[in-house]
This record gives sequence, C-alpha cells and structure tokens, in this order.
Amino acid sequence: MNSTLKTLLIWFVAVVFTMGSAIYQRTTGPTYPVRGHSEIAGQQIKYKLIRSYDLSDDAKVTVIVPDTSIKGEMNLRRFKSMDNWQIQPMQRHGDTLIGALPHQAPAGKVMYEVTLIKDDQRVKLNDHPAVLRYTGYVPRYILFPHIFFMFFAMLFSALTGMMVIFRQKHTYLFAWITLISVGIGGLVLGPFVQKFAFDAYWTGWPFGHDLTDNKSIVAFIFWAIAVFVMKKNRENQLWPIVASIVLLIVFLIPHSVLGSEIDFTKEQPTQTTK
Repeated sequence: MNSTLKTLLIWFVAVVFTMGSAIYQRTTGPTYPVRGHSEIAGQQIKYKLIRSYDLSDDAKVTVIVPDTSIKGEMNLRRFKSMDNWQIQPMQRHGDTLIGALPHQAPAGKVMYEVTLIKDDQRVKLNDHPAVLRYTGYVPRYILFPHIFFMFFAMLFSALTGMMVIFRQKHTYLFAWITLISVGIGGLVLGPFVQKFAFDAYWTGWPFGHDLTDNKSIVAFIFWAIAVFVMKKNRENQLWPIVASIVLLIVFLIPHSVLGSEIDFTKEQPTQTTK
C-alpha cells in the first residue's frame, strides 16, 4: 500500500471513529432521554422521557396517546431529597398527555415515573425513575464551538495516534492541533459552558468531582506531555499513543456523569408539586 493511500485510509478511519464517538456521546449519559415502547389496552405507546431542561419554566413531560380514554399521572419528588413522593395527574391536550416537573435552580434534579391508566389497567412506562436535571441556558455561540473543538480534538487525537503507529508525516503538527483543540474546547469554552449552566466556572478537582471538568484537564495534561516529548524527539511513539488512548477513554466516559447536582437532603423536606 502506497503512502498516499495509507494516509487516506487513516483519515477515513479517524473520521468514522470520531463520528461514532459523537453518536456514543449523544446517546449515552444521564441527560439522554429515556426512550421505549409500552402497551396498554392493546395499544402500542412510544415514549421519550426528558432528563435535561435549560429553560426558566417547568419542564414538560409529554407522551402521545391518541386514545382519549387513557389518562396519565406522574409520581415525582426531588432527587437527593427527603421529600415524599407526590402524585400529579397529567393534562390532556389533543392526542398528548402533558405533565409538568416543578422548576429547580440550576443543578437541581427531579425524579419521576409516568403511569398510563385505562379503566382498572395501570401501566408504568419506566421501570426505574427518570431523573431530570435543570440547567441554565447556554448560548449557542458558546455551546456549539465547545462541542466542535472537543470533537475536533478527538479527530486529530485519533489521527495522531494512527499516524505515529504507521510512521506517517506531520505527527508533531497534529499533536499540536489536538492539544490546542482540547485547550480551547475543554479549558477555555468548557468553563463558560459551566458558568452559564451551573453558575460556576469550574466544578472539577479540587473544588468538586464533576467528571466533565476533570476529563478535560486530564486529556490536556497528557497531550501537553506528548507535545513536549515530541518536541525533544519527533520519533517518540510512546507518549502520543498514550495520549490518544487517554482521550479515547475520556470520550468513552458518558457525558455529564457525576455532574453538578444539588443535595436537597441538607434542607427540610418540601412538597414537590406546586
């Protein structure tokens, strides 16, 4: 295989790998909606229960149920609280049942279950309570560049690792591009995303345990070491490969795991519904 074909193949694999990582990040983690199908009275019901909300009103949980004889209710309480479970009937608007989760401050969470009711039949949609986290609104001019640079870093991290293994050119340049992308996406734009979402620029070590922040600094440190070592010795293979593996592990950890949350157990029990 000639060098040009090998380079094109490496680029192709890196792009496919990055797209797969993007899909994985999109479909995993505690903020991705709970999706599924259920059956009541011989009717198939498709549902999507939201687990993240960034507006200033109550989060709306909607389930499309065309049969108007079917009712719905939600069982809810604040997450990490001593609150009692509260039952809230869902309101019907046309073919849709709608329930409202009481708004919380950013990082506040509400756990809930949805039950459909027809005559004496009751069907719970989710076997385990869904947990919705409220966040502040992150402007798209901050959020989209943050996402772009993080996946740009993933692309060039994969490229650098494979280029090093197959002894291709421009590995030092690609390592620098990876480092800069991680720095901009994770350490510059990332704190602004956190500030808008949770009113804190940094919630990772040593101030907290937010894995999103911690992942960014770990990836940056390993790529900084790789760039430093490659500057001294462009033939070094160990550190760029190690840094590529570390960034891969970072992306395999679902987004928002161990993210910011309010511990309501430190407060007095309150009613969840308004």
